[in-house]
Amino acid sequence: MHLQEIVLCSTAPTSAASGPGAIVLHDIQTGSTFASFKQTSARTNSTAVVPTRDGQGGFILSAQPEKSIMNVYNFQKDQLSLKIVLPEKLSCVTVDSKGDYCAGGTAQGRIYIWEIASGIMYHAWDAHYRQVNVLRFTHDSAALVSGSEDSAVSVWSISSLLDDGSQNDLPSPFCTLTDHTLPVTDILCGIGLFPTCRILTASVDHSVKLWDLSSHTLLTTFQFPHPIKVLAWDVTERLFFAASEDGSIHQVNLFRQREEKFARNGLEAVGGAGVTDIIRIDGEGQENSRKRLISVSQPITTLAISLTSSLLLVGTATGLIQIYDIASHQLLRTISTHKGFSITHLSTMLKPPDLVGHVSLSLGTGSTPDARESIPVKPVTPFQRMRDPKARELHEVAIMLPAQPSRSTEAFFEYSTDELLRDHAVFVKAADIAGSGTTGVSLQSRVTELESEVSKLREQLGKAKGINDTMWETIVQKMVTETKEGKGKGKGASDDGFVALDDEDDDSEGVSRRRKRTRS
Repeated sequence: MHLQEIVLCSTAPTSAASGPGAIVLHDIQTGSTFASFKQTSARTNSTAVVPTRDGQGGFILSAQPEKSIMNVYNFQKDQLSLKIVLPEKLSCVTVDSKGDYCAGGTAQGRIYIWEIASGIMYHAWDAHYRQVNVLRFTHDSAALVSGSEDSAVSVWSISSLLDDGSQNDLPSPFCTLTDHTLPVTDILCGIGLFPTCRILTASVDHSVKLWDLSSHTLLTTFQFPHPIKVLAWDVTERLFFAASEDGSIHQVNLFRQREEKFARNGLEAVGGAGVTDIIRIDGEGQENSRKRLISVSQPITTLAISLTSSLLLVGTATGLIQIYDIASHQLLRTISTHKGFSITHLSTMLKPPDLVGHVSLSLGTGSTPDARESIPVKPVTPFQRMRDPKARELHEVAIMLPAQPSRSTEAFFEYSTDELLRDHAVFVKAADIAGSGTTGVSLQSRVTELESEVSKLREQLGKAKGINDTMWETIVQKMVTETKEGKGKGKGASDDGFVALDDEDDDSEGVSRRRKRTRS
């Protein structure tokens, strides 16, 4: 199957547009449309995607801004798959990398966490004083990071949130990062296991901060000329992009040229000195900063980097998706099919094999529209609106069993017994086969001979065991009899006071005793 990278975007209506938005999949190379999922108007940070993988079809979650409703779509049909009624309207939503848990934040600072397969609400707590703007899971799904209008960034351990023993207690964050002074607008988690990973946070206070979670410390502060709206971080964590609503995108390299003239390595890391380490990014003052500046001249709403880390995707408030080459900052193409709408979500992924209208699953030539039925969709159950201890205790989860292989697949992987015996002979008994030309039939006869030989050896072993048992019993009986007879003779003594000794070895000892008695 040919691997093809696609763009997934979500749109929302603006004041100039009428009707709801949509979730659309585009070809990243040509901009052509693959599929469209309508009747959704999710805002920024309110769309979460789980790709198709491991034999299970993916899905899309879209929290609606004006209603306490979550729309669920899957890639196998272009219609709404499920509509989930929520406890209240969500301001942001996220899903962990495995597609097991969903977290949602509200305008009142409350956070909910559900298990997607069962719909069980694991926890609901007041995490912030004001609206939760962004939620992110770490890449290993071990922690949840939340950013709020109250300027705080809190890190929550998932294991503590799922713990049965702490359901009646207010959760305590793993750490709280409080160096921002204005609302937090975006959060990105670096690659790595929690808590050894790093995170980037953006704020209206014109700053982007790099944090180390293992030590709960601030590594570096990057100060920009305008408030930062969204971020995009390279997978190698060597650079990131920070975009403002005025249309400026700054590329910030986390490395620089060494100043030492005779340094062995020409590059060194940037920052890391802590709270006092402030790097100012001036878009007009420094020549190097101007070289790393991309001007879009439109309000920017979202950013994304391609899977190959070679393309930067920019979504605007006017409905344009612009694709830039990261190395040269050259504009390669513009997708303009969403004019009149605002781009609220951008991400890249491999084209799903079960995508409606583009199914490509068979190993052989050709594919049928019914082929997508061989990939079951990962189960999504309506979420609970309040915590239910009984349902949590039962904890019924739908598990997707692997699909049975089709006839064509069985024929493709057919492996007869004769072929197995022949291959065993080639790889295990290669030396014997080379000399005698053994076939599968002769191997079978050889196995029969070995089995008969084993039975004979077992028979002989039984006889030897019987002889050994007989010998053992005879020796034990003889020793017991001799011991009894010795004790009986030891009780009797001679009239003259001398002890009678029966054994020949004790004659010398008896003579010595008599001599001593005579002397006395």
